[in-house]
Amino acid sequence: MSKDFNHPKVVDGYDVHIRKLIPGYELIHLQVHAILKTYLSEQAHILVVGCGTGYELQYLAEQFPQWTFTAIDPALNMLNQAKYHLEQLGLIDRMNFFHADTSILNSLNQQFDAALSILVSHFVPLEFKQNYFQDIAESLKKDGLCLSYDLMKIEHDQQWITLKLLVQTIGLSEAQSQAMLDRLAQDFFLIDVVQMQDIYKQVGFKSVATFAQVLNYYGFIGFKA
Repeated sequence: MSKDFNHPKVVDGYDVHIRKLIPGYELIHLQVHAILKTYLSEQAHILVVGCGTGYELQYLAEQFPQWTFTAIDPALNMLNQAKYHLEQLGLIDRMNFFHADTSILNSLNQQFDAALSILVSHFVPLEFKQNYFQDIAESLKKDGLCLSYDLMKIEHDQQWITLKLLVQTIGLSEAQSQAMLDRLAQDFFLIDVVQMQDIYKQVGFKSVATFAQVLNYYGFIGFKA
């Protein structure tokens, strides 16, 4: 059974568990922060796809007080947790939330300066991945940037073993790390680096490159043509 991101237990434990599950989780977001600061102006509108419990929204809103944000997530309990968390911090006034997937973007009539898809698209089935990134691309202004970070296709047994050992060093038990591997076949729809770069280009991004790698996790950046 695939993971239910609406389950209260999953939502409540997400922020702790994700740091044990994703190697270099904090470093990913430090890189995202630096890239956005490099390319965007003091006033920008950011799309966060799959906002989860709101971690990205919090650190970006705190660091960039002039920016506004639109967040979407198909898991209602995750979205509600993000809204509650950010309201408690007094940051919610600069944010709009939508319980939806990327298909809603065409109806919002908004153009964003940047879009973030961090640890999201590897859950999108293969036949829908291009549409997913097409929706994002069409919502961006010209030269707007897209940053994504996902697990890429694992090609041989040694890569599975290495990933399992690495997550054990950052907090997962033997049983949890094995359960993680078992779930990959159910929860993840993986493509390789070349396929991801091709999707970026096919939906209208230029200057497509990688900005990060931890084992088979890769970060991609592209600018709308």
